[in-house]
Amino acid sequence: MTGVTDPTTRRLLTGARYEVLPTASILDQVREHVPTSVTVSVTASPGKGLGATLDLAGELARAGYDVVPHLAARMISGRAELAAIVERLREQGVRRVFVPAGDAQVPAGDYVQSLDVLHDLREMGDPFPEVSITGYPESHPFIEDDVVVQAMWDKRLHATHVVSNMTFDPDLLAAWVQRIRRRGVTLPLLVGVPGPVERTKLLAMGTRIGVGDSLRFLRKQRRVMTRVVGTGFSTDRFVARVAGLAAEPALGVVGLHLYTFNQVAVVEAWRRAALGEPAERPSAAHG
Repeated sequence: MTGVTDPTTRRLLTGARYEVLPTASILDQVREHVPTSVTVSVTASPGKGLGATLDLAGELARAGYDVVPHLAARMISGRAELAAIVERLREQGVRRVFVPAGDAQVPAGDYVQSLDVLHDLREMGDPFPEVSITGYPESHPFIEDDVVVQAMWDKRLHATHVVSNMTFDPDLLAAWVQRIRRRGVTLPLLVGVPGPVERTKLLAMGTRIGVGDSLRFLRKQRRVMTRVVGTGFSTDRFVARVAGLAAEPALGVVGLHLYTFNQVAVVEAWRRAALGEPAERPSAAHG
């Protein structure tokens, strides 16, 4: 995807959000390769703890990035800890959060589902202007599809956006978007898109950090693993299909959420090429 001219595709790429995992080296990689005009979403990993997410979010915010920490409900012990997290993030200027249930098998305390956290954030006076929740175009590994859609309906009044989980099937994505709109879920949608990552590096990273801790996520999503390491998927073609959905205002597709698997240099080089921008951003310009 080089020198894209379609205005909808350009809009999506210009405003794309990058998801990263809180590893030791990712802060330096983001600062080196990603302009501050790109919003960075930071995952929460049971293996690393929520502290790693909050620490990285704080460092990125101080570096001038618009950051979206993941507040995984099952990793927060209760309202007192949530209040402390809210205070910390607001002091750092964080305005957006993403609230999933999280991958922790055993909840840390009172919160079992994301709706529990959303309720308490509402009672705290909606401290964040943007609160995103998860959407599942492909079946959740443990929850029936109708239950997932109902949960989205229950959460819609407490959130401002939906971020879809990763899928490699544009037809399935289109059918899912139409389905949730028929069900009355009208929140703006950021479509989760696998970045154009190098497959061998992805597998090496998965072995090292073990995507919700990477290998555990991919084990749950066997079709995802097959397509990630296979040869049939093209990020370029997928983004073009998403742009087709975004061109229909009634579907409410407003952005891209790019899963980088921490290969931010590769993803940013791809995005800049698609926009017809120089391969390397000027070192003095951090935004």
